[in-house]
Amino acid sequence: MNSFELTPELAEQVKLISVEAGEKIMEIYQQDFTIYDKSDSSPLTEADLAAHHHIVDSLKAMSPLPILSEESAAIDWAERKTWVRYWLVDPLDGTKEFIKKNGEFTVNIALIEYGEPTFGVVHAPAINKTYVGQKGTGAYSEVDGVRTAIEAKPHVEGDTWRIVGSRSHQSPEINKILDSLGGDNELVAMGSSLKLCLVASGEAHMYPRVGPTCEWDTGAAHAVATAAGAKVTVLDVENPLDADASPLRYNQKDSLLNPYFLVSC
Repeated sequence: MNSFELTPELAEQVKLISVEAGEKIMEIYQQDFTIYDKSDSSPLTEADLAAHHHIVDSLKAMSPLPILSEESAAIDWAERKTWVRYWLVDPLDGTKEFIKKNGEFTVNIALIEYGEPTFGVVHAPAINKTYVGQKGTGAYSEVDGVRTAIEAKPHVEGDTWRIVGSRSHQSPEINKILDSLGGDNELVAMGSSLKLCLVASGEAHMYPRVGPTCEWDTGAAHAVATAAGAKVTVLDVENPLDADASPLRYNQKDSLLNPYFLVSC
């Protein structure tokens, strides 16, 4: 397992796997589709499962690493805690966005090493846009085969803060964070893991998350964001700009729920 090396050729292959999974999703997106119920009552569509099976089968064929996917997450902690390196997959992040047919959903594949996302692909099939980031290499977006390097941009004093958030009413915690920034702020609404990519690409300054997320929701976009120069840290609502905040880490406990976190530059 430890001998596996993510070469540029294999990184390109992972990107292709995500695009192929997106194609399977889009075949169903164009039709009427069946909605099942998960145990937590969230919607699960045929597209989730089609993408999941394609990604898992393809990753198994290309590498010996274990795989944790949202659609196969019932892996005992006793086994999972022994993993040093593994693939973390969300085959369709933004299922509700998919059902609404607003296009803001993504395929997510991340490589986690020692609790850190070191490589990630976020593919948005409805808008044909892909984000890729790798530690030590940088990050880029790709549309129609054209790659553009992306880089997170820090806020400049006097400029309006661009904050990624929900389209719905903001929580008291978010309002407290916005008040702590001072100056004007502008809400940038987006669905799924694309929220983190907005900070990675310099289109927003900050994404504070005070709602529930799971590790597969964030792993790939986290890798893109950090490769682009952003930070993804555990969020203290009382001190949101804490320079000593701990990095968000993965596979450190039985629960796969993330703490509140902040994406910033």
